[in-house]
Amino acid sequence: MMKILRKIRKKYNAPTPKKWIQIGDALLGVSAMGVPAVLMSYTWIGVTLFIIGIIGKFLTNFFTEE
Repeated sequence: MMKILRKIRKKYNAPTPKKWIQIGDALLGVSAMGVPAVLMSYTWIGVTLFIIGIIGKFLTNFFTEE
């Protein structure tokens, strides 16, 4: 189990390719579009956009060049 966790941590800390950084930043930008949705009383749309953006940005850190 510890080997798997070390491997995941190593992959997470490895340099992320530029393409994946751009995709993650785009997804984070999408989450910023949730602010007007929340302010306009479309809370479920805003929350969905926040979740997509944050999870997308986090997951792009697992992609590395091999």
